[in-house]
Amino acid sequence: MLSVNNLSYYIGGRILFENASLHIKPKDKIGLIGLNGKGKSTLLKLINNDLTPDKGSISRAKDCSVGFLNQDLLSYQTDDSILTVAMQAFGEAVDTQRRIEQTLKKLESDYSDDLVDKLTRLQEKFEHLDGYSMQAKAEEILEGIGFTTEQLHQPLKEFSGGWRMRVMLAKLLLEKPSLLMLDEPTNHLDMPSIEWVENYLKSYEGAVIVVSHDRRFLNNAIKKTVEVANQTLTLYEGDYNFYLQEKELRAEIQNNAFLNQQQHIKQTERFIERFRSKATKARQVQSRVKALSRLDMIDEVVDENVEVNFKFEFSQKSGRFITHLKNISKSYGDLEILKQTDAIIERGDKIALIGANGKGKSTLLRIIAGTEPIEGEREEGYNVITAFYAQHQLESLTVENEILDELKQAGSTKTEQELRSVLGCFLFTGDDVFKKIKVLSGGEKSRVALARTLISEANFLMLDEPTNHLDMQSENILIQALQQYKGSFVVVSHNRHFVNQVANKIWYIEDKKIKEYPGTFEEYEYWKSKQVFQEVKQATAPKEKKENTKPREEVDIHKVKALEKDLEKIESEIEKTEKEVSDLEITMASPEVYANPEKLAEVNHKFEKTKTLLESLQSNWEDVADQIDLLNA
Repeated sequence: MLSVNNLSYYIGGRILFENASLHIKPKDKIGLIGLNGKGKSTLLKLINNDLTPDKGSISRAKDCSVGFLNQDLLSYQTDDSILTVAMQAFGEAVDTQRRIEQTLKKLESDYSDDLVDKLTRLQEKFEHLDGYSMQAKAEEILEGIGFTTEQLHQPLKEFSGGWRMRVMLAKLLLEKPSLLMLDEPTNHLDMPSIEWVENYLKSYEGAVIVVSHDRRFLNNAIKKTVEVANQTLTLYEGDYNFYLQEKELRAEIQNNAFLNQQQHIKQTERFIERFRSKATKARQVQSRVKALSRLDMIDEVVDENVEVNFKFEFSQKSGRFITHLKNISKSYGDLEILKQTDAIIERGDKIALIGANGKGKSTLLRIIAGTEPIEGEREEGYNVITAFYAQHQLESLTVENEILDELKQAGSTKTEQELRSVLGCFLFTGDDVFKKIKVLSGGEKSRVALARTLISEANFLMLDEPTNHLDMQSENILIQALQQYKGSFVVVSHNRHFVNQVANKIWYIEDKKIKEYPGTFEEYEYWKSKQVFQEVKQATAPKEKKENTKPREEVDIHKVKALEKDLEKIESEIEKTEKEVSDLEITMASPEVYANPEKLAEVNHKFEKTKTLLESLQSNWEDVADQIDLLNA
């Protein structure tokens, strides 16, 4: 469908790509990964013809259409409603609808046969274009990614950049291009919307390339991984977890080959040095010199999994309680966010505040910080020193400062060497610490702001979406820092992997109350899924027979019971098959299987077959559950 052939692209004297190639098939679901600044977004712009390759070519099939969601769309504004903007995806149908409306207006005064025939043709065309369902489709997708029904008719210009980006995503999804390219879509989505997009992309009919640093999203939405590194593109035939396992195996093979080659080079150099001056060995010496010059050098493996050690020091330790919220209520006019709710943050709590946008997470964070007016009582604990991190604080960085000076001015008592050590943990090494803030990328500024927050000697942190604009390596550093942090914190994040790694409590807002789950995000998800399952089970349970109930022909109790037995049987099969899939993934990653191409092909075939079976079982479960719902309705 689309081919990147021996692509080379340079920015000034810097090589971004050198002879890079990639072939995209019609239904490929590809995750594009790599460190910030390595060329992921640039590659998408090259594919979209926004940039021109210096060498090589990008060819596409004649019927291949490309849709591109990029950060430049954040600035798009219009007085049109978000529903109208999304429906621009149906360009021909919208134009036909406009012409129908014009014709109907003319018919108010002109009843000619020609006009009636024109209206008939336009209506037939509109129906052929599926125009009568386009508004319903647009509404479904807009609501799927987080908009309420009431918001659909509000002007686009009234929404923030992140929400405008969602509208543009909806428009792209409705256009259904042959190749859908998404650049960091999860930065602007909350957890429910991320899950909705994941499910949508799984069944998307065309090909997808998505740039994302959200590993959970990648595992759920993609089937292939392409790494951008070393000026080239490397394909891995699996999701992000598969990529990690496969890369480790490839790195081990490459490292062994590198060590063997280095040993061979040293032995050859010793031979040359030893016999260089002996005439009887001149031919052998020259032969080895030529052999060395022709040698294809194997690169040494660079380990990108940085392990860091943060030394956090507090000038004073907080008391047992950090903050106590008592009978808190908060409203904006008629919009009630919280109503007579309580919450306590204790020393050592590492809380993740999760949930859909618009539920009041940022408001609650400000209430905890004491900057938001409320009804009720907010009681701060003893010796609490607070530091706050949010994306807008990047603007508070002094752009003319060098990175090291910025940290020196953060109020820390650390020495210059200690500050350089902290910056090293955040990937600023050597002369990097003398770069001015104004030349840094968004991700680099985020790392500086996070470093500044962490050295503040605060014993209580509040972090609002700290992983936005961080690549996976930087995210891993932040995870390690928060795992080693001895104080308390509250973090707002939609990054499920990050939340699962750092939080020991989960907060969410439900029915205008602050609810708490005392465990990790993974445990919370399991608990939540059990709750949902019980609700479904109760909803699909046979209803008790009452007087004047419907005849047995309408509600067949025996059939419901039989279907429920089928449901339990399918659930058992799903559990068994999920374990088989997991076991096969482990088997494929083992060195014994990986080193044997025939065995690997055999196991991979079995894996794909079992995975297909699992998808079929899950689909059967949904069908049976739907039948039970209908019988009990």
